[in-house]
Amino acid sequence: MLTTALRTSTALLASLLLLAAAACKEETPRRIETGAAPDSFRVAFETSRGSFVVAVDRSWSPHGADRFHELAANHFFDEQRFFRVLSGYIAQFGASGDPKINNLWEGKKIPDDPRTQSNARGTVSFAAEGVDSRTHQLFINLKDNPKLDAQNFTPIGRVVSGMEVVDALDDDYGESPKYHLIATLGNSYLRRMFPKLDYIKTARVVGDSTRAP
Repeated sequence: MLTTALRTSTALLASLLLLAAAACKEETPRRIETGAAPDSFRVAFETSRGSFVVAVDRSWSPHGADRFHELAANHFFDEQRFFRVLSGYIAQFGASGDPKINNLWEGKKIPDDPRTQSNARGTVSFAAEGVDSRTHQLFINLKDNPKLDAQNFTPIGRVVSGMEVVDALDDDYGESPKYHLIATLGNSYLRRMFPKLDYIKTARVVGDSTRAP
């Protein structure tokens, strides 16, 4: 009996050690730094609703363009939901389905840029909570939103094809999805509570990128 108990304890200890080793091997999200973005570039979005393309002009918002380029290069937007779609106003995205990835980018705030463009229909701007607080959430203006200009939301680019896809994004849930729950529970929360939300399959930097000589 003692031998059997010893064997059982040894097997249990071995299993625990294997689990601990597996946990240690769990990959920590890594951020690939890409430096300054090209003076102009495009990001192609493949979504559950269809495709659209965002063209970015770095002169509009240098820090914002650099961060958007970096996020796309890191495949950050893949499998993300358009979690805040307000009909005739904005479509917001940029909350990762992996809480560890959100944590990684939350600590990488970027400085504000002077606003040079209006939040016109089709333009893309970073969400912000105050001065120098932009991180990884963005929104697409579904109409001209001049009131956002006064709040210093700074466009970085605009949708140049597929705006009809953006207009068709599911808006049934409005403000109901909560970012703090997405940030902690990930896509499991959104799939369970808001199954009809449209989502980004992939977002990739594509051709037509230029750099100043």
